[in-house]
Amino acid sequence: MIKIKVVENENNLKEIKITGHALYDDYGKDIVCAAVSSIVITTINAIERINKDAICYEENPFFVKAIKNDKVVNELILNMISLLKELEHDYPNNIRFL
Repeated sequence: MIKIKVVENENNLKEIKITGHALYDDYGKDIVCAAVSSIVITTINAIERINKDAICYEENPFFVKAIKNDKVVNELILNMISLLKELEHDYPNNIRFL
């Protein structure tokens, strides 16, 4: 199962940690893992095009941390979380927010 943990602080800065494997299908064929990766990587790329200093991240496991409290960056992160929650709704046995 993919597990997602979101941490917010008083300044609205967020940390998102994503671990595990969806186990929907074999590695390389898993549409849930592919969707999660696409959502996260697309969000990271968009944020980096706007402001390279706004976040730091790691890829395995996914860890994204907002460094600057920027309205656009915050909206992109909220959009990413919303998309991941839609996946959780559609695949409750494979992805879960903690």
